[in-house]
Amino acid sequence: MRLLFAGTPDVAVPSLRALLDSAHEVVAVLTRPDAPAGRGRRLLPSPVAEVALEAGIEVLRPPTPRDPGFLERLTELAPECCPVVAYGGLVPQPALDVPAHGWVNLHFSLLPAWRGAAPVQHALLAGDPVTGASTFRLERGLDTGPVYGVMTEAVRPDDTSGTLLARLAGGGAGLLVTTLDGIADGSLQARPQPAEGVSLAPKLEVADGHVDWTATAEQIDRRVRACTPAPGAWTTLGTDRLKLGPVQPVEAADAEALAAGCVRVGRRDVLVGTATRPVRLGTVQGPGRKPVAAADWARGVRDLDGRVLGEPVPA
Repeated sequence: MRLLFAGTPDVAVPSLRALLDSAHEVVAVLTRPDAPAGRGRRLLPSPVAEVALEAGIEVLRPPTPRDPGFLERLTELAPECCPVVAYGGLVPQPALDVPAHGWVNLHFSLLPAWRGAAPVQHALLAGDPVTGASTFRLERGLDTGPVYGVMTEAVRPDDTSGTLLARLAGGGAGLLVTTLDGIADGSLQARPQPAEGVSLAPKLEVADGHVDWTATAEQIDRRVRACTPAPGAWTTLGTDRLKLGPVQPVEAADAEALAAGCVRVGRRDVLVGTATRPVRLGTVQGPGRKPVAAADWARGVRDLDGRVLGEPVPA
């Protein structure tokens, strides 16, 4: 089939590369406009645009898919199907109507679970033991279209949203190609999503990364991993905000009773109390500093033992 691929970040690159290696023809790529990056804030193309340009494929970067120029070019290209992976924009109905086989989205959850912008983060927050990816036909609703296929992926105890998403992006690329193969030869039909099991996954904001030390060790562990690498998990020490890497709940037999947020500095580690058992800090990043191992960070903080993280600063 003739395809227009829509995608923007690194997570979409495996799917684009898989389609370029497939029997299908990628005639153009739709991606978000160049964005400022780095210290110089120079405008740089998206990861998907870079791959497309290397492959000599036309790159379309409209400010919005509603742009009349884009809709005109889409019609001229006459794609039979438009696969989508993390494009980052709402596709309007006039664009949805152009390809005969519609727009097929690769979404990183087992639909109808975790519809929305942050399915992997919410799966980790909820403690799901298994997640996956789904291909479905785009329609006006939020990730509500009929599903073509799914793949499953076990969630590992040490998974962050970054590591889990990377695995789903790799496996999902194969699912997307298989889906398009089935659409092309007529062997695959989409099925409506069930009405039961719907959950939503809105984008996580900076405030969602704030660690509440009165939560359980397991809840804190999941929150930090879900917010790694973005938007980042954090706490405070006095007036300083500290960014935290993944933590490790201490085995119950080894756990010293600590009040929520109370810091205990050991010779090789740093423990913090929670509502249940303590957690062992991984990396800590202070203001204007680079992330370092918690023990190294602790050596640079005076009288840290016994202080409380997240405690409001007196007025």
